[in-house]
Amino acid sequence: MTTDTLKSTTGASGAPARTARRLLLDNGALSALVVLVVAMSLLSGDFLTTQNLLNVGVQAAVTAILAFGVTFVIVSAGIDLSVGSVAALSATVLAWTATSEGIPVWIAVILAVATGIACGLVNGVLISYGKLPPFIATLAMLSIGRGLSLVISQGSPIAFPGSVSTLGDTLGGWLPVPVIVMIVMGLITALILARTYIGRSMYAIGGNEEAARLSGLRVKRQKLAIYALSGLFAAAAGIVLASRLSSAQPQAANGYELDAIAAVVIGGASLAGGVGKASGTLIGALILAVLRNGLNLLSVSAFWQQVVIGVVIALAVLLDTLRRRAGSGAGAGSAGAGTGSGGPGGKGRQAAKAGIAVVVVAAVVGAVSYVNSGSSSTARTKVGLSLSTMNNPFFVQMKAGAQQEAKAEHVDLTVTDAQNDASQQANQIENFTSAGVKAMIINPVDSDAAAPSVRAADKAGIPVVAADRGVNKADTATLVASDNIAGGKLAAKTLAEKLGGKGRIVVLQGTAGTSASRERGQGFDEGIKAYPGIKVVARQPADFDRTKGLDVMTNLLQANHGVTGVFAENDEMGLGAIKALGSKAGTSIPVVSFDGTPDGLKAVEAGTLYATVAQQPAELGRLAVRNALRATHGKKVGSMVKVPVKVVTKKNAADFS
Repeated sequence: MTTDTLKSTTGASGAPARTARRLLLDNGALSALVVLVVAMSLLSGDFLTTQNLLNVGVQAAVTAILAFGVTFVIVSAGIDLSVGSVAALSATVLAWTATSEGIPVWIAVILAVATGIACGLVNGVLISYGKLPPFIATLAMLSIGRGLSLVISQGSPIAFPGSVSTLGDTLGGWLPVPVIVMIVMGLITALILARTYIGRSMYAIGGNEEAARLSGLRVKRQKLAIYALSGLFAAAAGIVLASRLSSAQPQAANGYELDAIAAVVIGGASLAGGVGKASGTLIGALILAVLRNGLNLLSVSAFWQQVVIGVVIALAVLLDTLRRRAGSGAGAGSAGAGTGSGGPGGKGRQAAKAGIAVVVVAAVVGAVSYVNSGSSSTARTKVGLSLSTMNNPFFVQMKAGAQQEAKAEHVDLTVTDAQNDASQQANQIENFTSAGVKAMIINPVDSDAAAPSVRAADKAGIPVVAADRGVNKADTATLVASDNIAGGKLAAKTLAEKLGGKGRIVVLQGTAGTSASRERGQGFDEGIKAYPGIKVVARQPADFDRTKGLDVMTNLLQANHGVTGVFAENDEMGLGAIKALGSKAGTSIPVVSFDGTPDGLKAVEAGTLYATVAQQPAELGRLAVRNALRATHGKKVGSMVKVPVKVVTKKNAADFS
């Protein structure tokens, strides 16, 4: 009796430990999340704080809500590539109807949700009745949704209604509303999957669609409902995202569909269908958020961040796949040899899985430590620099100038790349705040969308310097920039004088919605009005990209005969236009661009690019760091620091090269 009692007591006391061990070993995604949290906590003292953990929750919210909708689709063996565009379209519809059209906000919200559901239904109809593969149908909706968002907004952000923007705020001054919305949507997802007829239908269709049909399940109708649910969740994510940014961005959530799919797969769902759950999807979204947040805090290079995130995603999915295979093997072994998971074979497999996890942790921690080695020092002033993109030579030069100044002043400068995503930039600014930087430099993706996160930095007492573009509705220590509008006017004057005041010109615009494109275009339009003999025959966006500049210019030349001049809103598009013009570039058709990048200056010297408006981006970066330090030390800083712009032609190109 005594022995039995002792065994019983020991078993009871060990039950929680066994349960926790089994929970971790049987859930690869949860194991990966725990491992990442522990690793980041060890590597960064700023990670495991209440404020930073709340930041992680906020940064995971939009991806998680999108991913919950995508979970329905993937469980049913489908795919939805349109959720990012549908989110942007729904938010744009809400902002446009509530502000421009004066519709009551509650009706505007209903219209936004209806827009998401309608997009999902169109996907469902194309897949179920049009027999299109889900990849093709949703890829088409991706393009349609983004295009409609740009058409409605005319490429510019639309202010979000204040009553809805509270979704991006906090309750009680500390609990973020996006986190609450994420939890509620997660519970709804779990309820639908586990407790409803349509949830069971998803698993049946994903497991074997033909068997589901033969068993009497109306597969086509169920797919309509599944894709409608995905559209509904996308609309909710779009509203939350726009609320955080206080504006509807036509380019918002660009690429988020890939993050959503990654979160679902990391969470244990199978792209073959029939497997998946809401809790796994939430864990997958948190893994992505923890990675991005932690790597920002660790000052890991923005370029290396992409590599580390990709590797960790692959390892997390690989670990889960190995776990599933080991589980299948255990089942077979038990049936054939009578060896359960609790036997020697099962313990060996568990040890192997634990060993794999340890190896993965060691690899990730070692890689991050190596990449981060020597990048920071507690004795040096910490400054954060958030660039709108580093996929552009102008901003690469700005970064180089900032780093040179930081090195000379013994400043620990952390540089992040927002990849032209206003939401990602907001996350980076929040991470800088958590990391305890002494000052921030922000080159906004959008001047309005940056305001909420900059205001939060202001409350934390961190001076913010705006670089190249200003921040609206928020206090900044100073704006270090050249005048884009004045530069646009200079470009118009230069091109018009070269053409003798007469001609037909084409304008290559930058990324729709960005302040740089708007301001340069505005300046050019104002300047060209002084020359009534010049007609702008076409305007098309080429997204500040050289390849797109080449393609768009080729198409415009085909559609518009007699073009005599080109204005490109940056050098990259101008260089693409030169390729399209061929021998005409620099001879019969002058091209004027903007930025003064090294490649642009070389083209000016060669005579293929007639002129570029040089902004001296490296000097801009140096001045931004210099003024950030002045603000940190409490020294007086002017409200604006101007970096001179100048037209560079073949005559003076050598001075700039």
